[in-house]
Amino acid sequence: MNDAKAIIRALPIWSGPIDIQPVSGGLSNANFKVVDGARTCMVRLGADLPFHHVFREREAAASRAAHAAGISPQLVHAQDGVSVFEFLDARTYCAGDVQANWRRILPLLRKCHAEVGQHLTGPAPFFWVFHVIRDYAATLRAGDGRLAGGLPRLLQIAGRLDAAQVPMPVVFGHHDLLPANLMDDGERLWLVDWEYGGYGTPLFDLANLAGNAGLTDADQRTLVEAYFEREPDEALWRAYRAMKVASLLRETLWSQVSEIHMAAPGIDYAAYTAETLEQFESAVTDFEENDT
Repeated sequence: MNDAKAIIRALPIWSGPIDIQPVSGGLSNANFKVVDGARTCMVRLGADLPFHHVFREREAAASRAAHAAGISPQLVHAQDGVSVFEFLDARTYCAGDVQANWRRILPLLRKCHAEVGQHLTGPAPFFWVFHVIRDYAATLRAGDGRLAGGLPRLLQIAGRLDAAQVPMPVVFGHHDLLPANLMDDGERLWLVDWEYGGYGTPLFDLANLAGNAGLTDADQRTLVEAYFEREPDEALWRAYRAMKVASLLRETLWSQVSEIHMAAPGIDYAAYTAETLEQFESAVTDFEENDT
């Protein structure tokens, strides 16, 4: 903690003495609220995580583009391992908030998909969940992950989910729609944390949002219908359901890789793996039982 505060105090952006308070949350970063006179900032400490395909230079570019699109706070300063954002006086969502407010979230996703890419500069990041799953599996095999023995079955499942996909437009997506990455200031919603921002399919963001928040089947169908402005046909609905399972599998493998490579204070990655694995197994059983 003292080292983190020393790093923050050494940043060349402060006008005088600052007050630093840790902020809970975050599975791969340390977050701090910093008061600098009349200005308040959120400081995130986090290095590149190549095993998670996270590169802070790309994250900074996506953050700037998201701010320009009007859906994310301004990135005030960025340097190796440090990002400083304007502070949002807003409530962080939980799963229940997403369940109650997904209709408010949908226009935010539309704006993300339609506009963020228009403001992006530099190399174009890309996110395809099935590549991520295969690469995580390779990392787990090389690192002798404790659940590596189950990888052949998981990769077979991923192959079937991949084969269920249908042609989609390419959009700029967020790709990490955990409830905690949505914030509500009482007037509008914000989308934060662009580690996985990149071009991909809109179907992943929809499935990721619904799977992480536990939306009901009825709400999921209405969500897909509202996004595409038409009732989903059998192929689209099957592709969406498969993508939701893939999203949960990716989160499970993310956690397994984190068990090997990360040691964030206060985060029990083994427990998170158990939680996400249970969610995945339930989802894949439901998908296979209802697949025609």
